[in-house]
Formats: sequence, C-alpha cells, structure tokens
Amino acid sequence: MARVCQLTGKRTSTWNNVSHSVRRTKRTFQPNLFWRNIKDPATGLMFRMRLSAKAIKTLKTKWVL
Repeated sequence: MARVCQLTGKRTSTWNNVSHSVRRTKRTFQPNLFWRNIKDPATGLMFRMRLSAKAIKTLKTKWVL
C-alpha cells in the first residue's frame, strides 16, 4: 500500500541529499502517517483511515475525536 494520507493526500516526496562537497543524491521524505479510527458524525459509522499527523491535528480542532 502506498504511503498516502487518505484525507489530505500527502505522499512520499523526492528531494536531494546535498553533501559538504555539494554532491547531490536522491532521497525520499516519508509523510508522518498513523492508522486512526474516525467516527462519521452524520451516520455514526467508524472508519479506519491512514492519516498524517497534520490531518489528525486538523480533525481535533474541528471535530472531537
């Protein structure tokens, strides 16, 4: 399964490692993902979602988890 936040769409990004001699090599940055059970306020159903830390913080401020 791909490392993608199911709410915000954050995914693995690719950038360069830059050494002291300014030699560039590819590296990846992984999103900070967690499995969370989210309750839909309208229907009352629970969903298991893979969310980024930023998405979890946003949900906590808008809806009570």
